[in-house]
Amino acid sequence: MTEKATPSPEAIKAWARLMRVSRQLVESTEDALKKGGLPPLAWYDVLHELAEAGEGGLRPFQLIERTLFAQYNISRLLARLEADGLVEKLPVADDGRGQTIRISTKGRETRRRMWAVYGRSIEELVGAKLSTDELNTVSALLGRLRHPPADD
Repeated sequence: MTEKATPSPEAIKAWARLMRVSRQLVESTEDALKKGGLPPLAWYDVLHELAEAGEGGLRPFQLIERTLFAQYNISRLLARLEADGLVEKLPVADDGRGQTIRISTKGRETRRRMWAVYGRSIEELVGAKLSTDELNTVSALLGRLRHPPADD
């Protein structure tokens, strides 16, 4: 017979609070982007990863790994980003069916405009409410919950 693991009341409280706060922070940021006439937060994540990759771009599977989107979600999102002129799809020389995705000039500008709102949201929702020491503590604790744990 296997023994059931039951979470402690403290673990349940921490989980519930983490889930609620996470949802509230994302919803508030989404609202700020929408009020600014900007695309959703998911677009920023993809544009950011593509901008970080440079002119070489990324293959769709690399975006899936870096953003943790499901394959069907990234395909739809990339189609929408391409339709809006924010990314370019380029053929891969040694893979007839493969594509590399690269951020466009318009995509870089959109990412810059989104960051102005997104960064302000981070400061207002988190940075202005916690001291530097508290921010470091929260970051370290959340890093321990990641798989694999984050040292940074």
